[in-house]
Amino acid sequence: MRVKATWRAVLVTASALFLTTACGASGGGSDGKASAPARKSSSAAARTALQRAALEQGDVPGYQVSADTTAQGRSRPQADRRPCQPLADVMGDQPNPQARETVNRGLGSQRKLGLAVAASLSTYARPDAEKLIRDLRAAVAACTGFKVELGGTSSTYGRVTARPYRIGGDESVSWSASSTQVNVETPVHIVVVRQGATIVRFMTINLGAPVQGRAQELVEVPRDVADKQLEKVRRVLSAP
Repeated sequence: MRVKATWRAVLVTASALFLTTACGASGGGSDGKASAPARKSSSAAARTALQRAALEQGDVPGYQVSADTTAQGRSRPQADRRPCQPLADVMGDQPNPQARETVNRGLGSQRKLGLAVAASLSTYARPDAEKLIRDLRAAVAACTGFKVELGGTSSTYGRVTARPYRIGGDESVSWSASSTQVNVETPVHIVVVRQGATIVRFMTINLGAPVQGRAQELVEVPRDVADKQLEKVRRVLSAP
């Protein structure tokens, strides 16, 4: 299965919440203090650095890697419960509105048909990156289920459960959930990692043989993908 076909299936099955703007990079907020040319230069430099640190074809054996450059609107997913909004945000085109720049990648497994991984890198002001992790931990603890609206599409997420996941970085949060559409539950695993002021986000879904009325077996962010991405972030973004 071609990775773009797999990634598109992720978008459809998970209510188009995974990488709704799956382009190479998207601009985020600004502190408003720098001049417009300075902000533009800084933004371009950050975007270039993220592109170099993002996964590329050949980085992880057994996966096809794609950067989807389809132009789409940057709508923000809306949760039906305020405490759950961070969980809705993280499934959008960027982890939350405070992201300054975001680069997205899609990976399709060549060994396990239907296994798709969305990986993104985002730059933040460090306090905003730290707050994102705190907000996600609080949301996972407070929300066992919620509904999300995006672009006229509604989806229900249930079985939200904190999940141990060993990974590098300064700190991380991991949880499982199920996306329900037309009485079909599809399991999702999401891991968000902070490395300095960079947020690395992984979302995994298995589209193989959905089961009517109940969730499939749990999926997990592949460790070879996560380890390679974190290694590349440390090597590229920490370089002088």
